[in-house]
Amino acid sequence: FGRTVPAIFTDEPQFAPKETLSFAREQKDVFLPWTDRLGELYEKKYGNNLLDGIPELLWELPDGRLSKIRWQYQNLLTDLFVASYCHQIGQWCREHHLYLTGHVMGEPTLDSQTQVVGDAMRCYPEFGLPGIDMLCDFHEYTTAKQTQSMVRQTGAEGMLSEIYGVTGWDYDFRGYKLQGDWQAALGVTVRVPHLSWMTMRGEAKRDYPASISYQSPWWDQFSLIEDHFARVNTAMTRGKAVVKVAVVHPIESYWFYLGPSDQTMAARKQMDDQFVHLAQTLLFGGIDFDYLCEARLPEQCEKGGFPLNVGEMAYEAVIVPAVRTMRSTTLKRLEGFQKEGGKVIFLGERPDHIDAELSDDAETLYSKAMHIGFDDSAILQALEDVRLIDIRKEDGSRTDNILYQLREDGEQKWLFVCNGKNPDCPDVDPAPRLRFILKGEYVPELYDSMSGEVKPLSPAYENGSTVLEKVWYMHDSMLIRLVSGKCEAGKTEKENAKNNHDIILRQVDVSLEEPNMLLLDMAEYAFNGGEYASCEEVLRIDNIVREELGIPLRRKEVCQPYLIEPEQAEDRLQLRFRIDSEINTDEIKLGLEDAKDTMIRLNGHKITESSDGWYVDRCIETVALPGLKKGENILEIDVPIGRRTNLECFYLLGDFGVRVCGAQKTVTAPVRKLSWGNMVSQGLPFYTGNLVYSFTVVSDGDFTVRVPQYRGGLIKVLVDGKEAGNIVFSPYELTVKAKAGEHLVQLKLYGTRQNGFAQLHHTQGVYFYQSPNSWRSAGDLWSYEYCFKPAGILKSPEIYGGFSPDEKGRRRITRGRQMHLTDRS
Repeated sequence: FGRTVPAIFTDEPQFAPKETLSFAREQKDVFLPWTDRLGELYEKKYGNNLLDGIPELLWELPDGRLSKIRWQYQNLLTDLFVASYCHQIGQWCREHHLYLTGHVMGEPTLDSQTQVVGDAMRCYPEFGLPGIDMLCDFHEYTTAKQTQSMVRQTGAEGMLSEIYGVTGWDYDFRGYKLQGDWQAALGVTVRVPHLSWMTMRGEAKRDYPASISYQSPWWDQFSLIEDHFARVNTAMTRGKAVVKVAVVHPIESYWFYLGPSDQTMAARKQMDDQFVHLAQTLLFGGIDFDYLCEARLPEQCEKGGFPLNVGEMAYEAVIVPAVRTMRSTTLKRLEGFQKEGGKVIFLGERPDHIDAELSDDAETLYSKAMHIGFDDSAILQALEDVRLIDIRKEDGSRTDNILYQLREDGEQKWLFVCNGKNPDCPDVDPAPRLRFILKGEYVPELYDSMSGEVKPLSPAYENGSTVLEKVWYMHDSMLIRLVSGKCEAGKTEKENAKNNHDIILRQVDVSLEEPNMLLLDMAEYAFNGGEYASCEEVLRIDNIVREELGIPLRRKEVCQPYLIEPEQAEDRLQLRFRIDSEINTDEIKLGLEDAKDTMIRLNGHKITESSDGWYVDRCIETVALPGLKKGENILEIDVPIGRRTNLECFYLLGDFGVRVCGAQKTVTAPVRKLSWGNMVSQGLPFYTGNLVYSFTVVSDGDFTVRVPQYRGGLIKVLVDGKEAGNIVFSPYELTVKAKAGEHLVQLKLYGTRQNGFAQLHHTQGVYFYQSPNSWRSAGDLWSYEYCFKPAGILKSPEIYGGFSPDEKGRRRITRGRQMHLTDRS
């Protein structure tokens, strides 16, 4: 290994396309994955004719009996997929000194993986670098935990995540850190950010943004996020995880219930709900665990014993969920484990099948094991003797939102702790004071992964445990190095009281780093010089004209250029935009794609200038236009239309403001000042670039800036023209080292492209609304009125610190550019 190309990525392999399965269910048909040799292979493996057993794959047996044939069919499908795809490609990669990496389809639930890969955990040993995919900022703890378990047991070098996909243009650095943190705690060490665009041309601009590249205004600041995870993962790839608990994965019992939905759906849903819930109960109850894959267990665990050695890992307690069947190989190893003192916990009735056949063989194991119901507190209480960390609030209750990973690295340990759930609100932080109780006595050091600094911590020691206290903010994480021993207990750090402060209340000066933008997406239109039709949205016009021409609509499923034969478009489309302006403007620009094929007129004046630059993406060229006149302006655009053309929005760029009322847009005077609050209603509804707020502060030394509410990528603080640091995460404050005197403070808000390039006519709150097709939604999912999201610094910043008093003892603070005297006595 160590070659130029370290790995080959595979994305969503599966034995049955999910779309086909979905279609079959909608048609009330039964879909059975099949291959020409399946019958022959089934008979060779099980000695029976599969065709004779097909009725058992389609219907339930009488009297509630479970079908062994159904289990065998699913088991064979899974083995064939693993052998034919995962093993074959993985072996080739190993022979060529490469890692096979990527992820399989349908990872998160028992249902999803059963229907497309059978058993996801069986696949992972064939990957040199196993991975997962996490879309829509979902929190699929089972997805990560399955992969992490096999990575640990096989001793794989790391774990990959295709991360951040389908999160939208307005996803900010808070989201990037939170999503990355919980996945780091659950094993992710190699990050594949989704995605960086080569181009925004045509339909590509709707391919699951945001682009983590130059198209996003904050892209050159993204090292703030990646440096954090580089530091965390340096520690999280060292040594070996410390885990005491294993859970038998219940996937094989689920296979019994893959029958008619009206008879089996309730049982399937219950199993899946319990599968997900158990993982969350353990993880957020402070109990790390690994799954046991029954099919892989014989090769990983030679025999039962205490501890239960499974590959590179060793477990002291094993949980058996409410399963109907267990493999005889699993039963034998658990019996040996229990006999030597291992704790076996059953969360339901005794499995009444062994190897998918009705059997009482598990009775001895079951009778000697612990039996508890599916009760959260009982489960956690049963595992107290193997607990490694306990995290409590001031009132003594246990936290329910924090994840951790503990690793043993020679004579030291590494502990990573983070938030595992998104906050209810990004603006109001409960900021509880927490107690972190670590089993054992250690000298702890904080490795600050955001700054790169190493800081000593002052623990207390209670009953052989190390205790740390901290105010915990909703974006926090901690990477702590632990060395056995005790240090002199010091005082736990207290948060500084925030007294002696002022609030910036009035309007402040602002400057834009890009021209302001007026989105031109509503036009009257004519086809091949015919009469103009009434105003319609541009992508809808594209649909209408394509239907008239009898050519395919542009949808995410069919828009790939390589699927379309080259052609010379013979038809033309005329667009007419009416632009209302309250001012006369100087020269402006038009942003557009395929400028060379476009004819432009503004107020009857033909534009002959060629493109002179680009806006947001190099494919969106800019063409200089004369200024607007006060009143109505007519912009006429003539473009070709055909199979390979891309009718897209146009962007009017310049030094002006914009007012939007519903669907009506008006050009207004340029924006020079803003009040704190949503900039959408202050002349910048479509502005997506960076914005700088400026004001002055007079202080007698260091002061703290706090920005308690904002919407954007992040905020950079500049003092007297020099970078002082960033405000990104709660508690949203930065202490500035400063000399006494007056200081120019600038808050640079990094924008997102949400209000210029997102689905501005799609009503929000619908699952998977980031799909490229959501830009062309219909019915009640469509709105001609613009659906903006708030943007800007939404609440008055706060300034804390020592302010220079005047001769009467009053402190001075400037609000905007005006000096005020404020009596705080």
